[in-house]
Amino acid sequence: MSQFENFTASTLYCDKCKATMPVRERLLLVLPDKELYDYLCTGCASSVGSREVTAGEKMMAQTIAAQQARRGKRVPISLHS
Repeated sequence: MSQFENFTASTLYCDKCKATMPVRERLLLVLPDKELYDYLCTGCASSVGSREVTAGEKMMAQTIAAQQARRGKRVPISLHS
């Protein structure tokens, strides 16, 4: 299993602020085969990057999240009475 298939940025360099700034991700466009996201600087609200998620990547991420959720909900069975 590849741990780092999809990255989402938490900080990026902003040319306007001349510093690495926290960013927020904004969904720009949903297409049948992909989604386009824009990263906005939290200091000045300018666009500092973008990200594209294909339908296959999104399905893979959802499958992994569901598997992890199932693993977290398992309750160990005690063999002692």
